[in-house]
Amino acid sequence: MAEIIQKDGTWTFDGETLRLTPGRDKNVGLLRRTLGELAVPLEALAGISLEQGKKSGRLRLRLRDGADPLLHATGGRLTEPHDPYQLAVESDRYGVAEYFTEEVRTALLLEQIPSGPVTGYLLPGPPLPLSVSAGDGTVSFDGERVRLEWNWKTEDAKSAAGPRTLAVQDLEGVDWQPAAGLENGHLRFLVRHAPTKVPAKYDPNAVELWGFKKDPLMALVAAAVQARLPHPSTPAAPALDGPRAPEADRTAPPGPAEDDHDALLRRLRELGELHRSGVLTDEEFTLAKQAVLKRM
Repeated sequence: MAEIIQKDGTWTFDGETLRLTPGRDKNVGLLRRTLGELAVPLEALAGISLEQGKKSGRLRLRLRDGADPLLHATGGRLTEPHDPYQLAVESDRYGVAEYFTEEVRTALLLEQIPSGPVTGYLLPGPPLPLSVSAGDGTVSFDGERVRLEWNWKTEDAKSAAGPRTLAVQDLEGVDWQPAAGLENGHLRFLVRHAPTKVPAKYDPNAVELWGFKKDPLMALVAAAVQARLPHPSTPAAPALDGPRAPEADRTAPPGPAEDDHDALLRRLRELGELHRSGVLTDEEFTLAKQAVLKRM
């Protein structure tokens, strides 16, 4: 067991899972505090690094592409106070941080964890149900439907249409952009066959964000929805009007290039993690497992 305890948070590693617990320091961002403890399986990691400064340093985890719906939804735009995969380290704890880093790196080597992208999410996304009020509206998500409700700051034409409910199966993506400088941000839901370029201020499928304290929490909604959309590695449908790919397609085993015994065993472990974390239903897990076993 390796552990490092700081004001910024506590990280522990038992050889299989990293547990990232945010601290209570005032510099810990609202998103990290709301998200709470994260359990990151070793299979989701691409690497770990320690950056040392004169007064303080920082531990950083690098996840494999496609492993975490939060990282996919935010696209590298989370700032340091809100990024759960960074930990501020005091200079007198560099020795502990170095030991922690080596323990994780050694485990990655021993388990032969590849650093390349994955074909299915290895983290489940934020817990549900979820509701966040920020900017010009409130967004609620129960795992099947997104509901948008407006407040007194909403543009008149947009609020006149009343609350809006979107089914997950009608969405093809979600776009989260934080406010930056004089540019407002947004959380926009991309509805299938209904592209739009209107600003979020007028878009009934978007919440406009102005850079206030609760804005980053909209990234949690984006991640929760993203976790229930087809994985980015899922091939696009051949026709625009074709039926939506079934949920089990998200877990299709890798192509011939990875079709060896070790890769298939890794895939079984990944499917087990997704099932235990609730991303896959019992039926989806059974179908995906059977597909892998047939290839073995």
